[in-house]
Amino acid sequence: MDIIRQLEAEQAAKIEEKRKLPEFQPGDTVRVQVRVTEGTRTRVQAYEGVCISRKGAGFQESFTVRKISYGEGVERVFPVYSPLVEGVEIVRRGKVRRAKLYYLRDRRGKSARISENTGVRARKLNDSERDALNAEKARIEAEKVAAAQALAVEKAAQDAAEAKAKAEAEAAKAAETASE
Repeated sequence: MDIIRQLEAEQAAKIEEKRKLPEFQPGDTVRVQVRVTEGTRTRVQAYEGVCISRKGAGFQESFTVRKISYGEGVERVFPVYSPLVEGVEIVRRGKVRRAKLYYLRDRRGKSARISENTGVRARKLNDSERDALNAEKARIEAEKVAAAQALAVEKAAQDAAEAKAKAEAEAAKAAETASE
């Protein structure tokens, strides 16, 4: 049994290093980025709804997201460590008093709404996630700028080499016409 847990922990660590999911709980409105394969092409599709439950532990952990699509309630279960889940963004934090929100299945309209959590902990989590997201965007932007600068330096060196070769060719041509 211990070997199985060890293998699961290794696989979980392997997936965690590729992408890190934020802290979210039932009641939060989340946008799950799911990789969808259609024929030979793959794309990322957003699935936005209310997280109504989290269950399991370790490698078998999963969460259920419910949304209303064309007036019909749709629920989808996502394994936390699935390679098809590209990422999860928290749209808003919900204020609920239970772990499983299955009662939302019977509700319609206003009674199916969940009030937003504006507490200190929720604000701190939102701020930390926002800071992490901004840091990641800044890092990507810095990489783009560095790549553009490297490309500009390479192009300038190439242009200088071409200009030097052209000047040498003109000098050789001028020397050839002078010797004639």
